[in-house]
Amino acid sequence: MTNLTSTFVRLKLSLLRNGLRQSAGRRAAFVASAVVALLVAALQLLGLLALRGHAHADAVAVLGTAVLAVGWAVMPLFFPTGDETLDPTRLVMLPLRPRPLVRALLAASLVGIGPVFTVLLLTGCALSVAHGAAAYAVTVVAVLLGLLVCVALARAVAAANVRLLTSRKGRDLAVLSGLVIAVGAQLVNFGAQRLGSAGLGQLGPASDVVRWLPPASAVGAVWSVSEGSYGVAAGQLLLSLAVSALLIAVWARSLTRLMTAPDGSTLQAADAGTRDRSSAGLGRLLPGGRTGTVMERALRYIWRDPKTKAAWVTSLAIGLIVPVFNAVQGTGSVYFACLAAGMLGIQMYNQFGQDTSAFWMVALTISSPRDAYAELRGRALALLLITLPYAALVTVVTTALLGDWARLPEVLGLSFALLGAMLATGAWTSARFPYSIPQEGHRNVAAGQAGLAWISIFGGMVAAALLCAPVIALAVALNVSAGGDAWTWLLLPVGAVYGTAVTLAGLRLAAPRTAARLPEILTAVSKG
Repeated sequence: MTNLTSTFVRLKLSLLRNGLRQSAGRRAAFVASAVVALLVAALQLLGLLALRGHAHADAVAVLGTAVLAVGWAVMPLFFPTGDETLDPTRLVMLPLRPRPLVRALLAASLVGIGPVFTVLLLTGCALSVAHGAAAYAVTVVAVLLGLLVCVALARAVAAANVRLLTSRKGRDLAVLSGLVIAVGAQLVNFGAQRLGSAGLGQLGPASDVVRWLPPASAVGAVWSVSEGSYGVAAGQLLLSLAVSALLIAVWARSLTRLMTAPDGSTLQAADAGTRDRSSAGLGRLLPGGRTGTVMERALRYIWRDPKTKAAWVTSLAIGLIVPVFNAVQGTGSVYFACLAAGMLGIQMYNQFGQDTSAFWMVALTISSPRDAYAELRGRALALLLITLPYAALVTVVTTALLGDWARLPEVLGLSFALLGAMLATGAWTSARFPYSIPQEGHRNVAAGQAGLAWISIFGGMVAAALLCAPVIALAVALNVSAGGDAWTWLLLPVGAVYGTAVTLAGLRLAAPRTAARLPEILTAVSKG
């Protein structure tokens, strides 16, 4: 009988080799990513070795190992198609037992750029705290245990969530992966700045806890041996070994369940009446008639369509991260809170593009400018349902962090005026410069329509800024005039009224153009 482990290793190598044969672009991307990954790993290895003898080298090594393990745990959730062997359901029809299958998949997991990167980083973490022959000997065991825990953790997470990863929600996670990376980069940047100003000593309390959590405990064992605490080191190594065995057992149990349990698609569908309860509950909270129907449809697009959801979550995150992080670092301004209204106002642009070819159903319900106005008004109200409270929340949080409460009414008024201007210009550009959003792939604009997208978004943003000029001019006048600070609170009602008036005027102007250009809009949004 052919050895299953060697078969799976050869299978993994074949998958990598055949993937590179698909196109020259894919080969170039793989080589470039491999070179970059290995270069980064080598630089990190050198950096960790340079920390040898530093008072806080153990804290950096332990926490670095923990961050590496977190990366192994979450990567399968956001990049489920990165490794075809992560989906064991493809092997359901083969007569395989869980135990040999676990060994084979575990060995296959050690093939690739990721394991090499991990070994280099773990080696650097362990060597940075190793002092003495005994510590160097334990380093070999620590690196192997750390790699085993990371791989077993990734496999256990992937097996437990394989149904999710192959569903629509899993594709949503893949679309949102870029946002998670961007937010994580901001957090890392913020932490690096704090450490640069306060020193590595702040890592001490966290590392004291993390050094007992595998796989960081394996690197912690190297430090313990260097300090002469052989009993503590033995306990940390045993803890890593026990957790790796536990993860493998959980993984094997998940494999058994996946190989024997029926797929959800073969089970009887849920009762339709049960499915409609959430819809009925949402409908009761919205206005009646066409307005409520359009609002509910728009909200469902936000929740269900992967690209619409990604755009919204990105805007929500950036609108919060930029003002709040700058305020925490002491370099921000309360006016940065207006970014939240600006980022969310962008969602009004290209309203019909998210409908794609299904816009014909919407077009059939529009026979006059009045119908077009009701359609645009419902979409704008759905956006306001999220944007208004969120913009107010970001403004209050930013103001609280900076302690500049006197400017809260002023900034809220500016945010409301900006939001109204963007809703107005968004409605007009949606009718004048519509473009298609492809449903497949990572492109957000159909081929040949990039110019329309640039005109729609950036032209609309410039027009919105010009529309806000009166309110901005009033804010500047009040701030530079003597005694004007006492009247800046007027900007809140002025901005709210002005934003409302501009929004209504923009919808009124966009409605006739929308009703007159229905065939052109349908053609433009159906190209993706």
